[in-house]
Amino acid sequence: MPVSDDDVTETLSTYLRLRGLEPSKAAKRRKRRRTDDDENQPFTAGRDPKGIGDLISDLTRQSGWDSQLAQEDLVMQWADAAGEETARHASPVALSEGLLTVQCDSTAWAKNLQLMRSAIVTELARRFPDAGVKNIRFIGPDVPSWTWGPRAVPGRGPRDTYG
Repeated sequence: MPVSDDDVTETLSTYLRLRGLEPSKAAKRRKRRRTDDDENQPFTAGRDPKGIGDLISDLTRQSGWDSQLAQEDLVMQWADAAGEETARHASPVALSEGLLTVQCDSTAWAKNLQLMRSAIVTELARRFPDAGVKNIRFIGPDVPSWTWGPRAVPGRGPRDTYG
């Protein structure tokens, strides 16, 4: 038996609306249609909390810092990648366009590491793929330059090997 708003008192009408038996016309107009938004629903996929490491990884990837951070990791972990003995006598000084420049204590160390170049490049590429190391250049110790100043004479300079 349908009940109209005219026949029923306000109290009874409120009771029926609260029980869901006969919603009023005003409630239908006020009722907003909800869209199904999975992002705001509890216990749905993607709502699980993430670890701080995952958040930082996402941030560095989105910001484009992966390559630069991999290069910094390479420098910081050079001793692990190249070996303790090698790290005591050689250290990375520059990395640009895939060329890693490593400065050695002596020309003998530079030559020996040059012979081991392929093994070192392979190990660095395996450990630090985002660093982009394609080749390594080993240089000897810094030596004084004899070709500076306004009165420099062209030529080979002193014939010493400095190391």
